[in-house]
Amino acid sequence: MSGFAGFDSSAFPGLAATSWLKSNTNLRWCGFYLAPAPSHSGRDWMPHRAELVQQGWGLAPLYVGQQVVGKGSKLSSDPQGRTDGLQAAALMNSAGFAEGTYVYLDLENGPPFSPVQRGYVGSWVDTVAASGFGPGIYCSHGFAQEVHALRPAARIWAFKVLTADTHAVPGNNFPDSHPSGSGFTGAFIWQLAQNAVISSRSPQTLKVDLDSSVAPDPGR
Repeated sequence: MSGFAGFDSSAFPGLAATSWLKSNTNLRWCGFYLAPAPSHSGRDWMPHRAELVQQGWGLAPLYVGQQVVGKGSKLSSDPQGRTDGLQAAALMNSAGFAEGTYVYLDLENGPPFSPVQRGYVGSWVDTVAASGFGPGIYCSHGFAQEVHALRPAARIWAFKVLTADTHAVPGNNFPDSHPSGSGFTGAFIWQLAQNAVISSRSPQTLKVDLDSSVAPDPGR
């Protein structure tokens, strides 16, 4: 059993590249970065929802919120979860997403899933749901089960990759393994490759993360 191949890229690759990928590869959907968010300032995806839909893409909105490791804002708390949940909902509306669309909170850390982060995530999920959107969490497969136990209604986008090093992925038929193989059997999406260099239009290449989803439009 397979899923539906997709990609995500922090920087918008441009409409010419997305059009080429849609016509020449098995990629069905892409991540859509909401901004300005606490840990993602670039707004280059925001004006292009309608054009991407017109090209035939499914979309998975991503909100890069508070982090506990690495770069980005580190203000995790229950109250901040509510603040960020309201901002995520406002950005969804600003980008033109319909009520009921799922939006995924991006957590970049591996285990453990700390009490402070639990409070932040729970508050964010509750606020997004109360604002009329579907909550999802992008997180390590290493604590995806804990996130699911905290808020069972939230969709899980689990990352589990062989390497985070930049590497070429040739061809135009990208991995579409079912998300149940991600290390969390209930995953809706599996990020199965990071920093993959793929062709977008000869001779151009893109560096993206590769994913597979249960559905061709993971936001719906």
